[in-house]
Amino acid sequence: MPETIKWILFVYLFLMNLIGFLSMLIDKRRARKNGWRIRERTLFLLAILGGSIGSLSGMYIFRHKTRHWYFVLGMPLILFLQAALTLFFLIRS
Repeated sequence: MPETIKWILFVYLFLMNLIGFLSMLIDKRRARKNGWRIRERTLFLLAILGGSIGSLSGMYIFRHKTRHWYFVLGMPLILFLQAALTLFFLIRS
């Protein structure tokens, strides 16, 4: 894989994880203030699009969505599937 593509992929994943992490923080703050919330669908989408580590970290650091079984099981499952896909493609190439 060319270095340029590796760099773009690294920056993309870094930003997606930062956005996932910050979205958990923002949603937690809004939940405390009874403000406008980020949809759960959006939180999952951010994780699926590459922000699973940041989303999972934010979930536990801010203790946000940890009482919802679908987050407790879903976020680690997304991370596991992404890791498995990454390993699959690394081994294949």
